Amino acid sequence: MTTVALTELLGAPVYDPSGAPSGRVRELTLAPQEDRSRISSLIVKTKSGDRVLPFGAILSIDGGVRATTVAGEWQPVNGTEGLFLLERDLLDQQVIDVNGRKVVRVNDVDLQMEASKDKGANPAHPVLRVLSVDVGARGAVRRLLRGVAPKTALQALLGRIPPRSIPWNFIDVIETDPARRVKLKTSYEGLAKLHPADIADIVEDLAPDERQAVFQTLDEETAAEALEEVTPKVQKSIVESLDSGRAADIVEEMDPDAAADLLADLPEDRTEQILVQMEPEAQQDVVELLEHREETAAGRMTTEFLALPVAATVQNAIDSMREFEGGVEAVSTIYLVDSHGTLTGAVPLARLVLAEPSTPMLSLIQEPLVLAHEGVEENAVAELFDKYNLQTLPVVDEHNKLTGVITSDDVISMLRAKL
Repeated sequence: MTTVALTELLGAPVYDPSGAPSGRVRELTLAPQEDRSRISSLIVKTKSGDRVLPFGAILSIDGGVRATTVAGEWQPVNGTEGLFLLERDLLDQQVIDVNGRKVVRVNDVDLQMEASKDKGANPAHPVLRVLSVDVGARGAVRRLLRGVAPKTALQALLGRIPPRSIPWNFIDVIETDPARRVKLKTSYEGLAKLHPADIADIVEDLAPDERQAVFQTLDEETAAEALEEVTPKVQKSIVESLDSGRAADIVEEMDPDAAADLLADLPEDRTEQILVQMEPEAQQDVVELLEHREETAAGRMTTEFLALPVAATVQNAIDSMREFEGGVEAVSTIYLVDSHGTLTGAVPLARLVLAEPSTPMLSLIQEPLVLAHEGVEENAVAELFDKYNLQTLPVVDEHNKLTGVITSDDVISMLRAKL
C-alpha cells in the first residue's frame, strides 16, 4: 500500500488506454451514502468539458492516471448532488477532530492506495481511500511549493517536517447546508460521544452557522447537556438560530434551572415561542423558575430533586432513585418532607450504602439541616456551600416548603460567570 497527497493528484494528467492524454484531474469525489472513505470517481477536465471518470475505470495511478476507457465514454458532470468533493469541501475547511477534542483546519488530505483484483481474468485496479487529513506545516508547504520547487528538493524538505495528521475516522466534517447534510448523511456521531464540556469547547470555536449545523443533528439529550456548558452569550446565539420546535426539544432536556436562565436572556417573544412548543410539565417547571430573580437562591435552584415522606425506608429511597430521571448530581442528597411538603431532613447518599433496606430514612438524617430561603442572594448561597462543604442545598419558601435544590454545579457555573 502506498500513500499519495490530494494536492499531488489535483492537476495530474489522465491518459486513455492508448496512452494519449485525455485531460487533467480537477476533483476527487466521495459518495458517503455508499462508503465514507473510498474515492468513488474523479472529475476530469477535458477539451469537451468536465467529465466523471468512475474509479472502477482506472487502471493505475503512477505519474498520472491511466484509464481503461476513453474520454468519450465518461459522463459529463451534471451537478455534484450527493457527492463530497475533496478539494471543494475539505481543503482549507474547518473540521472537528473528535480525538483531540478541537477544531482544526485542513491543509491537505492523505490518500491510501491499495491494489485490488477482481475475480476472473480482470486486471488489478487500485482502490483509493481517504486515510487522514494533514493539519500541519507539511501539507501547507507541499501546496505552497508544488510546481515551484524541484520535486526532489521538495520531497527532501517535506521529509524534514514532522507529519501532523489526523485519521479520517476521527474527523467529523461540518456541513452547514441542511439539504446537503441529509443527502451526504452527515452526522456528528464522534462528537456526540465526547463529554458535554468538550463539545462545548469545540462549539465555541465554530462560526455561528457551523454551531447551528451541529445542534441541528445532535440528539436532544446530548445537545441539551452541551448547551448547558457553553457561555450564556453562545447559548443565546445557538437557540436564536434554531427554529422554535427544535429549540423547545433541546430546552426540555436541560435542567429546569439552566433552561430558565437561558430563556430569561432571550427576547420575550422568542421565549414565548419556545415555551408554547414545550411539553406541559417541562413548561410549568421552567415558568415557575422564570418568576424568580436569577441572582437569588430560587433563581439558581432546579426543581428536579428526590423528596420522600418522613416515614420512608432505605428501600423506598433506592426504588425512587431507580425511577429518577433528573441529573445525577441532584441525587447526592435525598430530602424528607412531611405531608404538607415541609422540609424535615436531609440524607446524604453515602449513608444509604451500608444501611439495611428496612432502615428508616429518618434515622440517617444529617445534622444540622442547612437550607436557604428562596429570596436569599446568590453570594450567600455560595458562602453556605463553602462553609458546610455542601454538594446540594435545599431551597424553601416562607412556609419552609421544599421548592427546589441548588447543586454544586450550579454554584460553579455562577462563580464562573462572575470571572
